[in-house]
Amino acid sequence: MGKTVAVLIRDKERQYEGLRSSLGLLLEDHKIDMFVLDHEVEMTEEYSDNMGFIDEMGGHRFSNVPANVEKHDFQRISLDELAARLREHEVVIPF
Repeated sequence: MGKTVAVLIRDKERQYEGLRSSLGLLLEDHKIDMFVLDHEVEMTEEYSDNMGFIDEMGGHRFSNVPANVEKHDFQRISLDELAARLREHEVVIPF
């Protein structure tokens, strides 16, 4: 098994890059938790398809933005919970 990796996506302009990196890491057999922070994702068909692949491959998606939780099925996470979870990861990749 690969490493446990947290992908932090705070820059809305790089949200797709973070999603694709998460997917690529899953394909390389790493355990991925993707965190979209402080913005609602811009949901396109391509973005939605790739999120579906992350779900199918056992990755996890979290957000501190209620709209992402309600509209796009992210798991809710607070910043305090995020801080605690990051300690569980071997690698953190910021976007």
